[in-house]
Amino acid sequence: MVSLKSSFIDSGSQKTKLLFTRRSLLPDYQNSLWQIDTGFVRTVTYQENGTTVALGLWGSGDIVGRTLSKLEPYQMECLTKVEARILPLEEWSDSTETLLAHIQQSEELMVIRSYKKVETMLLKLLAWLSQRFGLEVEKGRLIDMRLTHEDLADMIGSTRVTVTRILGQFEQEGLIDRQSLNRIIPREEDIWYYEI
Repeated sequence: MVSLKSSFIDSGSQKTKLLFTRRSLLPDYQNSLWQIDTGFVRTVTYQENGTTVALGLWGSGDIVGRTLSKLEPYQMECLTKVEARILPLEEWSDSTETLLAHIQQSEELMVIRSYKKVETMLLKLLAWLSQRFGLEVEKGRLIDMRLTHEDLADMIGSTRVTVTRILGQFEQEGLIDRQSLNRIIPREEDIWYYEI
């Protein structure tokens, strides 16, 4: 998988670094992108009926911006506190790598959403999140993104109530270990058995 880490380093760009609070939106500046230094951002669009469609999840080193999408509306929501810097298009040096990474993440999320059972989609999503963003801890890989049940439901096209029920089921079955602040540790070895 191609990483969205950019080799863009410019001392002048340090002046454009900004801090954003949880659930705030990154502004949509023309001819600019955002490079995330710390925190997590999700990109979303909305259907006519108001349903949220998650387009991607991005972390440290990743690049996001309207220029990378033709969807309308398009929003970049901070899932945590975020520190990001403005990346003018003329200074964007890794365009091919960034575009490939966006395509790959879209494909990965499409495959996750293609499963028929919500339980399988959610389990695959948790495994993907732990691989992509997880922190190694004693019990496995901790997903420390403070994703709400609604956030997880948006990612797989389900409802908050269904996700809450299934997470409880997964915890009872020992497939996940839930921590405070919506942090989850999927048990990778048990996920494989669940899929059979």
